[in-house]
Amino acid sequence: MLSREFLSKRGYCCGHGCLMCPYIPKHIEGNKVMKKNILIVSALEVETQGKLDDWDVLYTGVGKVNATFNLTHKLSTLLDRRQNCSCEVTCDCPMVNNIPYNLIINYGTAGSRKIKKKTLVDCTKFVQRDMDVTGLGFLRGETPFEQDPPVIIQPQNIDFNPIGRNATCGTGDCFVEDKSQYYGEVVDMEAYALAKVCYLYGVPFISFKYITDGADEQAHEDWEANLADGIVEFKEKVLDKLQ
Repeated sequence: MLSREFLSKRGYCCGHGCLMCPYIPKHIEGNKVMKKNILIVSALEVETQGKLDDWDVLYTGVGKVNATFNLTHKLSTLLDRRQNCSCEVTCDCPMVNNIPYNLIINYGTAGSRKIKKKTLVDCTKFVQRDMDVTGLGFLRGETPFEQDPPVIIQPQNIDFNPIGRNATCGTGDCFVEDKSQYYGEVVDMEAYALAKVCYLYGVPFISFKYITDGADEQAHEDWEANLADGIVEFKEKVLDKLQ
């Protein structure tokens, strides 16, 4: 029987059903994702309720600027460490590749007018809902004079998605309580920024959002009432699938 250490050092799953397979999900040929190489990103500690202590978690703070800065800082620091890493190709250090993580998962709360409250949904398409330069002939959500990424960021090479709705998340620096800032199936304040950083670094990214409110006039009350329930759903429907 091959050891977990050997299988980890090999760097990918053979797909042959090894008993000690360290990759998640198990037994998928070519899969390189291991728990130690997954980063969970959330805006606020209150959203995780102290229930992710056994995972690598980054808290960014609220909004696109905080999300961009803190995730970029995290990844660039790891890449700087990689410059000084003298490990061999077969070592167990995640720094042997240019990508410091095999998967980045965003978990957070969100509002939606299309998905019922107290639902956990996967988001795999991301748009910047408060970027509006339509007065100069650009599409809503389109950053002027930017060739890449596209208006809607859709990360590729996502092998893990236990929900599979593939919702579109509209991100903006405002808490949505009316239709004027609504764009997409789900609205939040960080996911587009995280998706863009991951797109530019070439890191696989997926977001799971717990719908706390209807993005309406009751949104602030519903968010406060429901936010603590989401982490239970996230652990059961997502993280438990990674064990």
